[in-house]
Amino acid sequence: MSTSPVSSAEGAVIGKDGLAALVDVLRARGYMVIGPTVRDGAIVLDELESAAQLPYGWGVELEAGRYRLRSRTDGAAFANAAGPQSWKTFLHPARVRQWRAERAAGELAIEADDTTPARYAFLGVRSCDLRAIAVQDRVLTAGPHTDPVYRGRRSGAFLVAVECTEPGGTCFCVSMGTGPAAGPGYDLVLTELADAGGHRFWIRDGSPEGAEILAQLPAVPASAAVRGAAVAAVASAADRMGRTMPETDLQRLMAETLDAPRWDDVASRCLTCGNCTMVCPTCFCTTTEDITDLTGDHAERWRIWDNCFDLDFSYLPGGPVRPSSRSRYRQWLTHKLGTWYDQFGSSGCVGCGRCIVWCPVAIDITEEAAALHDWTTHREEEPS
Repeated sequence: MSTSPVSSAEGAVIGKDGLAALVDVLRARGYMVIGPTVRDGAIVLDELESAAQLPYGWGVELEAGRYRLRSRTDGAAFANAAGPQSWKTFLHPARVRQWRAERAAGELAIEADDTTPARYAFLGVRSCDLRAIAVQDRVLTAGPHTDPVYRGRRSGAFLVAVECTEPGGTCFCVSMGTGPAAGPGYDLVLTELADAGGHRFWIRDGSPEGAEILAQLPAVPASAAVRGAAVAAVASAADRMGRTMPETDLQRLMAETLDAPRWDDVASRCLTCGNCTMVCPTCFCTTTEDITDLTGDHAERWRIWDNCFDLDFSYLPGGPVRPSSRSRYRQWLTHKLGTWYDQFGSSGCVGCGRCIVWCPVAIDITEEAAALHDWTTHREEEPS
């Protein structure tokens, strides 16, 4: 495929060689390229040294409490739904050292950990995760107290989005208005086509640097037929979501169902393990952990992920504010779908479905919301 001038509005078409060139160009610009790859029976996010490490020919089967790889015959690289990790792993890491202290000859020296983060290029950011990054941008950098760790990692990140053409059985991004077409915030966006016309990618730029990089790739202008096929593939994905949220005002629903008996039902199943918060791409809570060596001359403070299912999360003198599993699950769900709007002006859920897949007892957020909606409907129908 030869390089030709392309229109920013209509984009271009690249093949697998163009995708390989994209990884090479990004690495040559000093980016650490992070993207999906197959490891340990899952599609995970890791550093890519070449595009050959992408999960070509692999798809996934997703259900509540179940995740399995499956082989594909079309060789697609991105025809697989969200895996166990999100980009939060790199932008808002699970463990960050804040400072370390050394005591020697009676003197105490404290050194802040201000390691310069890598310049990340994220390849394969799905529409739901693109929105999740925007949500965390709002939470961690837009308020009066910003997170310097997140800000430092996010400020230099280059985002290559991938529009979804193969939703999973637990996906519901359409219900949340977050996909499957990519929204704003990307530097480049790809739509993958692997059909009778061949294996190719419709690529468009979304930033000046994205346009510069696109100009360096072996590409040809996108024909109307390719653009139409790509748009149709994304539209088809929108019609094949595995899950849906009830069509109601979720913020209002959460506020009006605090005394619903359904909370007791879900509490009887919930293990309060916090898996849902760990895999959620927008959950952001942290706590601190201090450690010392055996001599007591060396100490460190680490910031680590925390979650609202932990008894200590709401601990005050006298005990935890939310001692029951009912109260802790209700806190998580009502915050995610309701009070997040009050704090940040949007939902905290992007419809990726990870919390459904990675719940060991298969609790389904869409099923719980639907049950609460049914309860309010029946209550309103009862004669007064």
